[in-house]
Amino acid sequence: MEVFGMAALFGLILGLMFGVGCAFAVLYTIYMGGYRKAIRDSLSNTTSEKYVTELRKADEKLAKDLAVTGKF
Repeated sequence: MEVFGMAALFGLILGLMFGVGCAFAVLYTIYMGGYRKAIRDSLSNTTSEKYVTELRKADEKLAKDLAVTGKF
């Protein structure tokens, strides 16, 4: 029984180390790939055509909703 207890404790410690390490690696990969680019794009001074088009659509929808209901 003592051997099983030590093996379970060792497995638990090893599992926690690999689990936390792998989770950190996944989060770091997400940061390196997408999040950093999104921050860089948000800080740029230029706006894309798609952004301008979607912003215009949103403004038109809000104006229509305001005209119909009188509130947002």
